[in-house]
Amino acid sequence: MKYNKALLIFLAVFLVSCSSSKPIVRTTKSNPVSKRPVATNTSKTKTVATRVNSANSTNNSKEQNTSNDNTSTVVLEATTSVKVTTKLVLEYIESYKEIAKDNMVKNGIPASITLGQAILESGAGTGPLSAQANNHFGIKCHKEWNGPSIRYTDDEENECFRKYNDPSESFRDHSYFLTSRPRYSDLFKLNKDDYKSWAKGLKAAGYATDPKYPDKLISLIERYELQRFDAEVLGKNYVSNNNTQVAFQDSSKYTVVKGDTLYSISKRFNITIEDLKKKNKLTDNNLSLGQTLQVN
Repeated sequence: MKYNKALLIFLAVFLVSCSSSKPIVRTTKSNPVSKRPVATNTSKTKTVATRVNSANSTNNSKEQNTSNDNTSTVVLEATTSVKVTTKLVLEYIESYKEIAKDNMVKNGIPASITLGQAILESGAGTGPLSAQANNHFGIKCHKEWNGPSIRYTDDEENECFRKYNDPSESFRDHSYFLTSRPRYSDLFKLNKDDYKSWAKGLKAAGYATDPKYPDKLISLIERYELQRFDAEVLGKNYVSNNNTQVAFQDSSKYTVVKGDTLYSISKRFNITIEDLKKKNKLTDNNLSLGQTLQVN
């Protein structure tokens, strides 16, 4: 019995020891799964695209604003590049139109060409050559020039340009410059009111190196209807084809354009129809295209 009891105790202890848990000892390390996100180009591309679109949007906005601002300004680029207001250009035309017309009578150069070149070359009188040297046409010294001069970088570094005491001298010298040089002789075979051929002829004769010079000149002439001065000198009637014409004659006068009535003109210049008729000795309300009215 003792042996049986002892055997039972031994078996019980053995069974208990076998059922107990033991710690597991590892001899190698496992590779844990990385929790860091994988970098891809997708999110970066989207971010860049967003910035580009934003930049484009900003640029478009700036371009639109610039376009709106330019409704009352014009960029002039020949000897210099300047941005001037339409008002300033009109004042410039008013200041020099009589000189241009007088030169047309004496020398046969269309007033429209003279004024157009002066506006373009001088930036309507605001460019450095016109401001510092009264040179409104960008005329260089050339070997025969013995008068005052100024150095200015144009096609080459520190080129010699003519300097005048007064802008009127620059206008006179411009006429002499064209009439005295054989290379411009073909210009004077053209009709005096053919400003387009004159503009192209000036470039062909070598007046300017800019290939777009004729286009710029023609655009200025038509924008400000400078060809009307040619018509005045030649004694021809001039009818504006520009419904958005800007009245650039002196402030006391106004030239009738298509669509004008006494009523619209009276409102524009803050004058009664009766006073308008009295100033101009009008017996009725009829107006003619190109008719000049006293408004002040």
